[in-house]
Amino acid sequence: MLVKRLVSSFLSSSGFSSSSGPRILKTGEILRLTRTFSELDVLEYAKVSHDSNPLHFDSKCAQNAGFEAQLVHGMLVAALFPRIISSHFPGAIYVSQSLNFKLPVYIGDEIVGEVQATNIKANKERYVAKFATKCFKNGGVLAIDGEATAVLPTLAVNSEW
Repeated sequence: MLVKRLVSSFLSSSGFSSSSGPRILKTGEILRLTRTFSELDVLEYAKVSHDSNPLHFDSKCAQNAGFEAQLVHGMLVAALFPRIISSHFPGAIYVSQSLNFKLPVYIGDEIVGEVQATNIKANKERYVAKFATKCFKNGGVLAIDGEATAVLPTLAVNSEW
């Protein structure tokens, strides 16, 4: 395994490549991003969105409402989806998103956002892609799911990110 990685690294750095070109997005492929949201993230999002619901800032208020602690804004967590898509496909146009909030996300929870290509159609010189969207918290518990549609300028996956 180590030898394979070293050879691959050498070929890449010397301008040679063992692959036949860029990786192309295919139906079924999953792209992921892991993120842990902080109190500062919640505060900054509240400033921009003007969502100052005390559930996000006051632990006692959140506990009185039946939650364990302060909540991360659901839309802040869901912002992982367009981030994943646009980072892998610069110039992508995010055109729709449906969301189902299954469980609360708390400050400090490790979140894994993922988008899975479910349908890809060519449209002139672009591609319309539908994605199943999911966020898992703390090792695989589903917190958010939904569906997104984006117009992609290419199916070549940007792996620089």
